[in-house]
Amino acid sequence: MLAVALIAIVVVFVSISKGWIGYMPPVEELENPNYKFATEVFSEDGKVLGTFSMEKNNRVYSSYADLSPNIIHALIATEDVRFAEHSGIDAKALFRAIVKRGLLLQKSAGGGSTISQQLAKQLFTEKVASNTMQRLLQKPIEWVIAVKLERYYTKEEILTMYLNKFDFLNNAVGIKTAASTYFGCEPKDLKIEQAAMLVGMCQNPSRYNPVSRNPKIRENALGRRNVVLRQMEKAGYISDAECDSLQALPLKLAYTRVDHKEGLATYFREYLRGVMTAKKPVKSEYRGWQMQKYYEDSLSWETNPLYGWCAKNKKKDGSNYNIYTDGLKIYTTINSHMQQYAEDAIKEHLGDFLQPLFFKEKQGSKNAPYARALPQARVEELLTRAMKQTERYNVMKSAGASEQEIRKAFDTPQEMSVFTWAGEKDTIMTPMDSIRYYKHFLRTGFMSMDPMTGYVKAYVGGPNYTYFQYDMAMVGRRQVGSTIKPYLYTLAMENGFSPCDQVRHVEQTLITETGEAWTPRNANKRYGEMVTLKWGLANSDNWISAYLMGKLNPYNLVRLIHSFGVRNKAIDPVVSLCLGPCEISVGEMVSAYTAFANKGIRVAPLFVTRIEDSDGNVLSTFAPQMEEVISVSSAYKMLVMLRSVINEGTGGRVRRYGITADMGGKTGTTNDNSDSWFMGFTPSLVSGCWVGGDERDIHFGTMTYGQGAAAALPIWATYMKKVYDDPTLGYSQTETFKLPEGFDPCAGSETPDGEVFEETGLDDLFN
Repeated sequence: MLAVALIAIVVVFVSISKGWIGYMPPVEELENPNYKFATEVFSEDGKVLGTFSMEKNNRVYSSYADLSPNIIHALIATEDVRFAEHSGIDAKALFRAIVKRGLLLQKSAGGGSTISQQLAKQLFTEKVASNTMQRLLQKPIEWVIAVKLERYYTKEEILTMYLNKFDFLNNAVGIKTAASTYFGCEPKDLKIEQAAMLVGMCQNPSRYNPVSRNPKIRENALGRRNVVLRQMEKAGYISDAECDSLQALPLKLAYTRVDHKEGLATYFREYLRGVMTAKKPVKSEYRGWQMQKYYEDSLSWETNPLYGWCAKNKKKDGSNYNIYTDGLKIYTTINSHMQQYAEDAIKEHLGDFLQPLFFKEKQGSKNAPYARALPQARVEELLTRAMKQTERYNVMKSAGASEQEIRKAFDTPQEMSVFTWAGEKDTIMTPMDSIRYYKHFLRTGFMSMDPMTGYVKAYVGGPNYTYFQYDMAMVGRRQVGSTIKPYLYTLAMENGFSPCDQVRHVEQTLITETGEAWTPRNANKRYGEMVTLKWGLANSDNWISAYLMGKLNPYNLVRLIHSFGVRNKAIDPVVSLCLGPCEISVGEMVSAYTAFANKGIRVAPLFVTRIEDSDGNVLSTFAPQMEEVISVSSAYKMLVMLRSVINEGTGGRVRRYGITADMGGKTGTTNDNSDSWFMGFTPSLVSGCWVGGDERDIHFGTMTYGQGAAAALPIWATYMKKVYDDPTLGYSQTETFKLPEGFDPCAGSETPDGEVFEETGLDDLFN
């Protein structure tokens, strides 16, 4: 009978090993387990900005060399004290478990599973057995797999695989994410008590969850940590005195939940995710009003190697890369310090100063946050349209609810948490009131880049990504107002004008193509004087802009604007274009202004320098894309005039912030203060900022706080002051623009009298 039993056991194990009974993973899978690792996004200074991962799979790889000895010691002492001695199965522990737990029914006798067996279960037998036969075979299968794992991997590799695989809850999969989530540190920096807490979770993470709302579970986590510490003392890793002192410590966490909506550069990371995962544009998939996006996507697909990167690049097995599971490392141009300064500047000016003033202005208005002059019916129409764009409305509509039922639900008060600049606030309001509440918040877009390399150093698409997800840095477009004037003046410089040309400051009336008279309003009342073009740009004078528009051609202005990198095809070649009614993104404007700081050469924004696979192999590198858009001479002339905007004109408020740097810039404000802009550049940095409401009818009632110099310029100036105050960044206020020796901006200043170019049709602009 003994012989038969032994033979039967041998047959069972051979059958399991051969895969005749149960599931036995093939050798290839044992040698290369199918791990799914999150992609890490790094700043240029080496900080992890965030990760791209599938839901509940935010695993980031950590090598054995990156692990603290404390986590290794805690794991071995608690889960498998003879780990170094066995080959997958600990016979002594197994015998103890059979006798004490199986025969004597002692629940505290401990288990017999080794770390290798637990890894085998994690990798290949995670599914709970559904019947008695499967339950009887599950342990033997784990034993066989554990022995095979020991054959293919070193002890260090098994420990590393185990810690990388384990799910520590709260979207902290793997030891690297767990260390960051619970303690805000790297695995190599885990202290003894921290390592003990994490290892304690390995027995049952739900039961020993240190951040549970249930105080009993938090108490369990503390108790389990102390058990691990005692096991480390028994194994000789720490002394008895150390154990006692560490057990007396409370659970001290630095908990930060892993969430793509949290952390630094959230708008940038979401933009990057969308760009990299884009598919090749198919025209039939775009609706009529989306043809502009189809044009942009098609252009990006052909000219931008980062756009659609996952669809354009394949792994060795022929499949496309997946940013959620392939553990890529994306090295971006974002500087974490400058990004933080940009976000802080927006918080300080927009959140702490401008927003309270806006709330105060709208207080008591029935139309709030919309302009007081807007008819009440129009306000209701806009709010109803906003309601129909919500997920709640779409869900109810899909479920068959009537418009009356939906509106009743939106008018029913309920508990909710809402955004404030001081943090989330619990309150009770109707969903309709919450829509109106969020409409009160001013939005912003900000981007900062190096004019020589195109490296984007800071990127902010709004006040808070969790609540305002529409990106106003690279995605959204708004009217640019007077920040368009440098393009107009550039066209003039390219056609024989100079900053010194004099013009009589009088009202200008132009005739449109339809035969209508157009006369722009003007804030400056210096009527009849002779002024220079330089004065006109410095003071953002509309009459001087209209004068130049009368001498030039709107079609050629559109052509020039597109050459500056603006992709909006809907820019109308009309005479009023000289005042900036067209819509352009902050990113496009910043890229365009690099030409003024870079001798007429525009550089496109560069977001990523290289992409590596999980093993550190470089898959792609990215270089700046540059294009000469204007002559060097015109660029120097524009530099002279744009410097005067800061030193003598509408941008002079910058100097109040203690910024003495050599710089150029331009303010911009659209009708009714709907859009506020400031573009500023130094020899090493070009930055732009837009501030406005969610809709054009949401704005300040006066220019006191609504103009570009008051709403957008302070964000730019606050950011630059922080940058200059950080010596580690290497930016200096003593840096100056280098003009050629003997350069005369007034040379060749004879003003042409007629049209410079023959008119061309709008369709010709895109040939």
